[in-house]
Amino acid sequence: MTNATSNPTRPLEPQKRALVVGASSGIGAALACELARQGYIVAALARRESLLQELCQRMNTAVSPAKILPYTHNVTAYDEIPGLFQAVVRDLGGLDLIVYAAGTQPHVALDEYDFAKDRAMIEVNLLGAIAWLNQAAHRFERAGSGHIVGISSIAGDRGRVGAPVYNASKAGLNTYLEALRNRLTRRGVTVTTIKPGFVDTVLLENAPKTFWVISPEQAAAAIFQAIRRKKQTIYLPTRWALVSLIIRHIPSFIFRRMKF
Repeated sequence: MTNATSNPTRPLEPQKRALVVGASSGIGAALACELARQGYIVAALARRESLLQELCQRMNTAVSPAKILPYTHNVTAYDEIPGLFQAVVRDLGGLDLIVYAAGTQPHVALDEYDFAKDRAMIEVNLLGAIAWLNQAAHRFERAGSGHIVGISSIAGDRGRVGAPVYNASKAGLNTYLEALRNRLTRRGVTVTTIKPGFVDTVLLENAPKTFWVISPEQAAAAIFQAIRRKKQTIYLPTRWALVSLIIRHIPSFIFRRMKF
């Protein structure tokens, strides 16, 4: 792509390049658009091709020259990831930022133990993140620069009765991102963990109660600021940080009796 490394509006400033995995809807789509508006060339990956093409067409019409390149991909196709990652980097002319925003949370009843649903959550929320972010970690470590962002959830801070495996998948993602941060910070690489509360996406369909709901666009704007400031961990909105602090310190014998 001829304009991947230059910005015609700011010719002396190299144009940054980002890869967003899970970009067809929700936070991923909103963040891909935000990054494009902020001057990034964006590779947008998602499973749902029609939504992805619609997003890219809309943004590439609004932002000139074209800023978002679409790639259809299912994050559970792990064997495809190394080759696809290299192809995306070649198309972009390099890589400065990767965001893993793919996620799934099917409805799980309080008396339900469905391994098929549990497996899907682990494969998408955790294994897909590891498969993609390992690729970026290896590249960024050798380059001595780069930024890795994982969209986790406040749900990963404690094991709640309502969604044991969703909680576990996000807790695993949190720990993986922390370990990457501890490994890569000394190599000049930033790793950011994003922990949203309730965001107005399809995942809210399975939430029995919601409050402090923010839009995907509000989340994307806050995430971009966290990227710009090279934050380590942020909650969305920020008041969830205090809630999480309280939740993490509730004694287990009390917490297990709570209904959320």
